[in-house]
Order: sequence, then C-alpha cells, then structure tokens
Amino acid sequence: MRPVIESIAATGIDVRGPISPDAVFIEAMADKHDIVVVAYHDQGHIPVKLIERDHAVNVSGGLPIIRTSVDHGTAFDIAGKGIADIVNMKAAITMAAKMAVGREAAGRAKSA
Repeated sequence: MRPVIESIAATGIDVRGPISPDAVFIEAMADKHDIVVVAYHDQGHIPVKLIERDHAVNVSGGLPIIRTSVDHGTAFDIAGKGIADIVNMKAAITMAAKMAVGREAAGRAKSA
C-alpha cells in the first residue's frame, strides 16, 4: 500500500495512510477524510453498514467499468411488495454518474 500512497501523493493529492480501519472510520465520521479506501471488503463494509446503512454506496475500483451498488444487499424478502426504499439505489446511481463525469474529464485531459 505504501508505494501506491506515495505515488498518489507525488501527484499533489493530499493522501494519508495506511491508517488502521478502527481509527480511520472514526476520523472519517469527524469529517477528517473525504474518502476512505480499504484493502479488503470487510475492513470497509462492516463499519460503513454500522455507521450509515441506509445511505452507503459500495464502489469497486480497478475495473474497466464503473461499478456501484447499494450497500444493504438484495432484499429479496421485500421484492415485488412495493415497500422498498429507493434512497440507496439513487445514491448508487448518482455516485456512478459522478464517477462517469470524472472519468470522461480525465480522458479529455489525457488527450489534450
């Protein structure tokens, strides 16, 4: 992780780490970080579900496509009943759209 962090810092981005998961999420809740990146699914998924279950978005990085998902599972038990809350789905779609705009802008910057 350290080489990646150093490489990102060299571009001028304010990046810190590695920070232990139990500490970084407390800091994030106190608005000390804009984003938290974890190495393993459960390092991030468990605290995020505990902190913000109804508004969290799961993002998979390092893929050739943009992949976002609701962070609460499939909810098959309520499928088709008209009682699902769409807040998480809207958040996941909004995040994907923002990532697409950022990716497009990055592509334009590279070709300029």
